[in-house]
Amino acid sequence: MHAAALAIVAAGTLTLSACATPSADAPPPGASLGTTWPDPPEGEVVATGTVLDKGGEAELCVGPVAESWPPQCSGFPLEGWTWDGVEGSETSGDVTWGAYAVTGTFDGETFSVTQPPIMLALYDPMRPDDPAGGVEGETSEARLLEIQEELPSKMGDAYLSSYPDRGYLWVDVPWDDGTWQDAVDAEYGAKVVFVTSMLREVSG
Repeated sequence: MHAAALAIVAAGTLTLSACATPSADAPPPGASLGTTWPDPPEGEVVATGTVLDKGGEAELCVGPVAESWPPQCSGFPLEGWTWDGVEGSETSGDVTWGAYAVTGTFDGETFSVTQPPIMLALYDPMRPDDPAGGVEGETSEARLLEIQEELPSKMGDAYLSSYPDRGYLWVDVPWDDGTWQDAVDAEYGAKVVFVTSMLREVSG
């Protein structure tokens, strides 16, 4: 059962490296692409992934979840999290965890929960718009792989993972308000790299 939950999270996050979030007014450690960290979102955002609570300190995992027992991860501290009335969790020792869609506000460091979480297995979000507009990209696979090799050092701790698909390189970050997208467009040209944000603004 725990393996299935971890598989869901791994598929949802597509992450390869851990991430520690810097302050909102400074670039992430080691970053050379762009000059500023994106401003925190103004309203509510939703994130999907593993919530892990060790000894009463809950966090929303960002980056890989170690397939140990109990699992381990690092991420955003969760303020206002409670397990009361929340189903779908598992516990081992002083660690409780589960896979959820969590809605709240984010100040650049801490995620404050504002609505009851939804079990990830029951979460049915709207499909996000395709930034490519359904059009195949024109960048060669070899070039996309070169860019993929460069981005971890250029984006620093903001980089979570990336993968080439349909002639583009898709890059996952914790949060982007357009700052990272503008930076990669300036560096590599438009419609070469698309940045996708783990935290998504709640519409309406």
